Amino acid sequence: MSGQEIFVIIIVALLLFGAEKLPDTARTIGKYMRDFKKATDEIRRELESSTQEIRNDLNEVTSTIKQDVTDYSNKLNKDINEVSDSIKNDMNDVTSDVRKNMNEFKESVNKDVSEFKESVQKDVNDAKENVQKDVNEAKESARKDVNDVANNVQKDSNVVADGNFREVND
Repeated sequence: MSGQEIFVIIIVALLLFGAEKLPDTARTIGKYMRDFKKATDEIRRELESSTQEIRNDLNEVTSTIKQDVTDYSNKLNKDINEVSDSIKNDMNDVTSDVRKNMNEFKESVNKDVSEFKESVQKDVNDAKENVQKDVNEAKESARKDVNDVANNVQKDSNVVADGNFREVND
């Protein structure tokens, strides 16, 4: 309210009640205002005290819900970590087994390749020896045949040289 409005209200009150009754009226209005303020404060205190219990209950429920959510979240995180660790361990076991099997297979293949290589090398060496033996035998047989032919030619040439053609029966 502005100063002019208050001034107008005071002039209206003077006109209505007169100058004599104005102090008593002001006192009465002041008393009513005090009583009204007192009643308002009392109602406010009463509302606060009655709602305080509700607020306490609400805070307690909120706190309980927060604690339950926190507990559930911690339990869930713990379970997730356990499952994750279990999966990691299982994967490590599987990976280890696969690596072991791969190494065993690799060793087996390397062993088989080495054995095959040795077998092929042995067969090549045997074939080489057999070919060399056959060549030597063929050489010896050819030398013997050549010597026999040379001896026969020598005999025949001796017979022809003597002038006697005799039939030679072999």
